[in-house]
Amino acid sequence: MTRRAHYSSPIGPIVLSFDDAALTGLRFASPADGSNGGSIADHFPLTACIRWLDLYFSGRQPDFTPPIDLRGTAFQQRVWHELLTIPYGQTVTYGEIARRVGCRSAQAVGGAVGRNPIALIVPCHRVIGSDGTLTGYAFGLRRKQYLLQLEQSN
Repeated sequence: MTRRAHYSSPIGPIVLSFDDAALTGLRFASPADGSNGGSIADHFPLTACIRWLDLYFSGRQPDFTPPIDLRGTAFQQRVWHELLTIPYGQTVTYGEIARRVGCRSAQAVGGAVGRNPIALIVPCHRVIGSDGTLTGYAFGLRRKQYLLQLEQSN
């Protein structure tokens, strides 16, 4: 059974989706998301994710990855697993990710990055344009810039 919880971050509320085994979704909330709707803080995937987010937003690099369950196509899975290799505080281009996963299309990689179901932990915000510009972030370039600055200030 999938559950939901909300997390209050410095750049807006975050919706967390999880089951008994793993986090299945992490995204910034939209007005349509409503409220949390109950106390569920005793579920391990959620408590691990909250600990990760607390460390991250306090400006410290988390030294663990909470249990995650990435659901998508084989290509999306390759791209998302490659995103997990981008070091904290660093960036790579869509083209570089394409080369790493054996794809000729940075645009195809951009599509997979944009469908990342577990933002922040799977760091899609660390992917930038070939000219170094901040491009394409599903939750807005303002948030992407904040996240990159947060990581680079440590």
